[in-house]
Amino acid sequence: MRYALSVVAITAAIATAAIGAPQMGAPSAELKAAVAASTRTPANVARDRYRHPAETLAFFGVKPGDTVVELWPGGGWYTEILAPYTKSGGGALWAAAPRPNGVKGVQALQAKDAALYGAVKLAAFPALDPAAAKVPDNSADVVLTFRNIHNWKMGQQDVSATAFKQIFAMLKPGGTLGIVEHRLPESADSAREKTSGYLKVSTVKQLAAAAGFRLAGESEINANPKDTADYPKGVWTLPPNFAEKDVDRAKYDAIGESDRMTLKFVKPKQ
Repeated sequence: MRYALSVVAITAAIATAAIGAPQMGAPSAELKAAVAASTRTPANVARDRYRHPAETLAFFGVKPGDTVVELWPGGGWYTEILAPYTKSGGGALWAAAPRPNGVKGVQALQAKDAALYGAVKLAAFPALDPAAAKVPDNSADVVLTFRNIHNWKMGQQDVSATAFKQIFAMLKPGGTLGIVEHRLPESADSAREKTSGYLKVSTVKQLAAAAGFRLAGESEINANPKDTADYPKGVWTLPPNFAEKDVDRAKYDAIGESDRMTLKFVKPKQ
């Protein structure tokens, strides 16, 4: 009888955990079409095996009709996907980064294909100058940042706390913050967060919580167990940067791109 009760209890616990666990929905047809778009740069497409864009955006719950803010888009790797995706559903896309250099990649896309990228709105982020054009408060359904938070911490001025507060402000109540970031083992020396390009999951969670966010889910879709996160030139040792150039290039190529946390936060409705 005791054994039977134990089995029942264990089964109930498993069922409860399954119900409460965050589920990753399958990518929609619209999202698959955006990832498969012929307008994407071939070199960017080649990195899909490391970055898993369809699965990542599905996990974050990004919908075509959403107002999406992409932070620090760089050359526009995700912009090439998000622009047609939001356009297909009547949504809107913002690219927010330090002006003017931080949005040059998006501006290049706009000059190349105004029909596809012309509607992307540009804003300053973090908006340290009160006069800077920023994403309006309470306007975004989703804010996305891909491998940027370490930059906010590593600069001469640590602006990470300010950045998270501004993200919280730009989101609508109930809105989503999706984060992908290079992952530093929790056992590592925290000082490495200032030099290596990697951050601890606990550090990112603390920043989000301090700004008012609630953790809504975690995914291992962008994990890479081959990455030891202890290279002479930090995360940039790995592809696509290959900071050591030809030194041990085959070894680093075999490791692949970095191990990454994938975290989903929400701005509480109340």
